[in-house]
Amino acid sequence: MLTGSGMEICVAEAEKRSGKNAVNMQETFTHADKCSPDSLWRRYSEFELLRNYLIVTYPYIVVPPLPEKRAEFVWHKLSADNMDPDFVERRRVGLENFLLRVASHPVLSNDKILYHFLTEHGWKEAVCETGFQAKVDSRLRALSATFRVRNPDKRFMEMKHYSDELQSHTSQLLRARARVADRLYGVYKVHGNYGRVFSEWSAIEKEMGDGLQSAGHHMDAYAASIDDILEEEEHYADQLKEYLSYAEALRAVCRKHELSQFELEMASQDLISKKQQREELTTGIVRTFSFKGMTNKLFGQEAPEQREARLKLLEELIAEGEESVKEKTVEREEHVERAWVDMQRFKEQKDKDLREALISYAVMQISMCKKGIQVWGNAKECFLKM
Repeated sequence: MLTGSGMEICVAEAEKRSGKNAVNMQETFTHADKCSPDSLWRRYSEFELLRNYLIVTYPYIVVPPLPEKRAEFVWHKLSADNMDPDFVERRRVGLENFLLRVASHPVLSNDKILYHFLTEHGWKEAVCETGFQAKVDSRLRALSATFRVRNPDKRFMEMKHYSDELQSHTSQLLRARARVADRLYGVYKVHGNYGRVFSEWSAIEKEMGDGLQSAGHHMDAYAASIDDILEEEEHYADQLKEYLSYAEALRAVCRKHELSQFELEMASQDLISKKQQREELTTGIVRTFSFKGMTNKLFGQEAPEQREARLKLLEELIAEGEESVKEKTVEREEHVERAWVDMQRFKEQKDKDLREALISYAVMQISMCKKGIQVWGNAKECFLKM
């Protein structure tokens, strides 16, 4: 629900429509429904645009991730085709989950662009008018630069390390799960051989024939059930994949802290340098080596008018530098305060979500094993009746 709007959000369906993209490929449109007659169609790329806007506009927020565009960490028997109906349905659920997470966030839920995304056909124009793309470009340039922060906030460094560990462990868990699913698929399908043997055997037995045939039917049903079981299991895997992506969103907030801290340190260093130049110019005592100072020694001091002009310029630059340091200090402190609040909110959400997902996964595995016991119990009853 959107705060104060009374709007109920759901992603109703996905449809392969006749639209072509830039490389002349068929595109899929998602029905982003507000559970009202006024529903809209959205491309996956439009969801990406919305998320990118939120990341740039709210750098202190751990922005919810989108579901994967193409299936990863899947057992090899499952189609990785992004047009596979089962995958499309899971992605629909993921897109709906993304919108619900954004709409329930205490800050993001009040964003006007989000409201336009949910209600307006021409919402892209509203995004462009924000000028966020220029911020994206400058942010990417800044993050791609190599820099070293001297005094980072230890809490953010620990959180960055935690996000790396979260991503690593989640990836390992998903890979282990895919390997287990492959083996499980083989075990279930081989029961089809039991079914075939029992059915063929029943044809040559008079007394045992009915029992063998019934047991064969149970085995065939058991072998066929694995497809639905593993498809259901993919839904639980998707919940883990969400937090695989959340780890990167968490790191993005930490990197923004590093960037703001780095910019503050550079501005502070520049201000110190300017003040040192002013002191040297005022006292005539040069504390650091410079080609300018060496030139003055070789060819004489500059004229008083030049010295006054330089001093005046330095005073102006120092005033600008002090204002810049003040602004960047406020920016850094605001980011630290807001980001830490949202990180704590994220941590509570993550603990709750992963606990529920892992418990549900365990319950599903227990249920699956019970069904296997039941099948063999039924087969045993068939054998006893022979």
